[in-house]
Amino acid sequence: MRVLVAGSSGFVGGRLCPALAEAGHEVLAMTRRPERYGGAGTAVRGDVHDEQSLLDAMRDADAAYYLVHSLGSGDFERQDADAARAFGRAAAAAGLRRIVYLGGLGDDADDLSPHLRSRREVERLLASGGVPVTVLRAGIVVGDGGISWELTRQLVEHLPVMVTPTWVRTRTQPIALADVVRYLVGVLEPPEAEGRAFDIGGAEVLAYVDMLRRVAALQGRCLVIVPVPLLSPRLSSYWLSLVTTVDTRTGRTLIDSMTNEVVVRDDAIRTVVPFEPMDYDDAVLQALGERAKRKRAR
Repeated sequence: MRVLVAGSSGFVGGRLCPALAEAGHEVLAMTRRPERYGGAGTAVRGDVHDEQSLLDAMRDADAAYYLVHSLGSGDFERQDADAARAFGRAAAAAGLRRIVYLGGLGDDADDLSPHLRSRREVERLLASGGVPVTVLRAGIVVGDGGISWELTRQLVEHLPVMVTPTWVRTRTQPIALADVVRYLVGVLEPPEAEGRAFDIGGAEVLAYVDMLRRVAALQGRCLVIVPVPLLSPRLSSYWLSLVTTVDTRTGRTLIDSMTNEVVVRDDAIRTVVPFEPMDYDDAVLQALGERAKRKRAR
């Protein structure tokens, strides 16, 4: 298939493009600056906030992946909604057969954070043009360069004693980046994946505090965690910005989402793309290995 990847230079897109090419697909790597793109596939100019550029980028494509978000923006909900609406319209006008979107886990019956509500809204708006959308909903993706994973890694690295708010007890189902990519490639062609939303997760359900302790143990670090129930999301985001490279605005958005339990409720994806996902320790070791390899290459 001839496949457009929006977000080709990002954390997930940078791994997805070579995986699609290896699977035999023709990859159109959409970017605002094609002259700077050095990854797999053919670079094509496109901007999710410029609908004409989307029409040009989608010309002769069969399907598209949508891996775009505006998490660091103060009005990310409006920006993401506008971009998804434009992408859905352009996909319909270009005659695409399918859109694949990587969204977020979370129970619709829960009081979802603004970030997770925005992910649900993007699902709806992408489909509003009439092109079937296949959605994969994930929680924390463990891989070198991922924001949520970097929060975990840097907290463990910088703080042998950690004062933590109540959200560290929330359960999540982290998934290895390699497994996310495998699912993304796997749902591209099967008819039974068309127009459906799937939960995806790793082999284990863990509280955030357990994830921190497991990362510390794998690195041979001593970690003391002291729960403090009065740390608000705002104070937590300031704290994160002091001890990690994640900015306050992005940290606040992520922390708001950490109050929602994000676990797989329906494992139907296992019948469409059957394989055994990694456990958390293996995902962490792979992420740490990727980071070490990247640092050596510099």
